[in-house]
Amino acid sequence: MRKFHRLAAAGIAVAAAVSLAACSGGSSNSAGSTTTTSAAAATTTSEAMSSDGVTKVTDTFGSACSSIPADGKGSLNGMANDPVATAASNNPLLTKLVAAVKAAGLVDTLNSQKAITVFAPADPAFAALGDDAFNALAKDPAKLGKILQYHVVAKRLNGDQLIKDGAEATLQGGTVKITGDKSNLMVNDAPVLCGNIPTGNATVFVIGKVLTPAS
Repeated sequence: MRKFHRLAAAGIAVAAAVSLAACSGGSSNSAGSTTTTSAAAATTTSEAMSSDGVTKVTDTFGSACSSIPADGKGSLNGMANDPVATAASNNPLLTKLVAAVKAAGLVDTLNSQKAITVFAPADPAFAALGDDAFNALAKDPAKLGKILQYHVVAKRLNGDQLIKDGAEATLQGGTVKITGDKSNLMVNDAPVLCGNIPTGNATVFVIGKVLTPAS
């Protein structure tokens, strides 16, 4: 009988060790199968959170993040729960983008998406186009819409995922190239000024240039 108990105990220990190796961590206490199960569940949840592109305010990076208001609807915390077009409308860095989105009739389209990534040109990026070019685009919603859709990826991604992928397909049908790291992240030739901004349905990267899709 004692021999049986020793073999059973050894079997439990081996099973626990295999379970721990599969989960890359957890409790070494073989008496707590519940503990091992909980550790596995926690690991699975953590992996899901890191792979779904959802970020927190503390995950943001970039030189322009300090220019975002510290409080109010346009702050990082204020934007976090609003759908992306609504969140952008409260941010002082993105007034021209919001005007463009409205002119193209894309407010409801962006707000209704469940999980997207948005490369959001800051106001100086639109100003660099010149007033005439911007006004001309505003009068051509179809063309403006295609340009704006080139700034949207149909899945939610954080900065690490963008860097790992190296390129992303956009709603417009073209592809944007991702280069660099978080200290000098580029989307095509546009620098990321503030990345990993959380909104209700999107992860936003404020960029320093309006992206132009290939003809």
